[in-house]
Amino acid sequence: MAARRLLLASLVLSCSLLPCYGAVLFSSLQRTLAVTASPTSGQVLKGGVDKITVTWGLNQTLTAETGSTYKTIKVKLCYAPTSQVDRAWRKTVDSIKKDRTCQHEIVARPYNSANKTSQSLEWTVERDVPTATYFIRAYAYNADESEVAYGQTTDAYKTTSLFQVESITGRHMTMDICSICFSVFSVVSLLVFFYIEKRKSKRSQ
Repeated sequence: MAARRLLLASLVLSCSLLPCYGAVLFSSLQRTLAVTASPTSGQVLKGGVDKITVTWGLNQTLTAETGSTYKTIKVKLCYAPTSQVDRAWRKTVDSIKKDRTCQHEIVARPYNSANKTSQSLEWTVERDVPTATYFIRAYAYNADESEVAYGQTTDAYKTTSLFQVESITGRHMTMDICSICFSVFSVVSLLVFFYIEKRKSKRSQ
């Protein structure tokens, strides 16, 4: 009887641990990447207009061997704590798979462990990026596409070097052009219709 209970308890424990298997915790990652961005603290950027220059690479104080398992670097735009308040869909969770802090990917590039030279990118803030306060974070991924390290433009408490983005509301220029073209087509079609009807009426006379 005791053995049966022990077996049952083991099964329950195993099942409870299954969802956690393979999950990467942010708290387990080392901050080995140096990440900088062009926006100054408090700067306001407009979506679809302003650009951000992002630079990332292995911290120069570390040896190249530190990044020997890195295969890919993904740079992301992340919500600052002030823009996560009362917004569960932006909630920070230690399990990276469930974390909603960094929802906007800027770029993903292969990592060359033999080259410690930093990489950079000029990125135009997309129009659909919500109005909020942000920072930038980069994740290093191994061959299994699991996060193994990170770096970010702010401090551990995410209170420094934060910038704002104002999304552009209203119609997109492409929509305006399509609307104009459709209006012109409608007018032309109406004129052609009246012309054909007028010719038919003359012939009937």
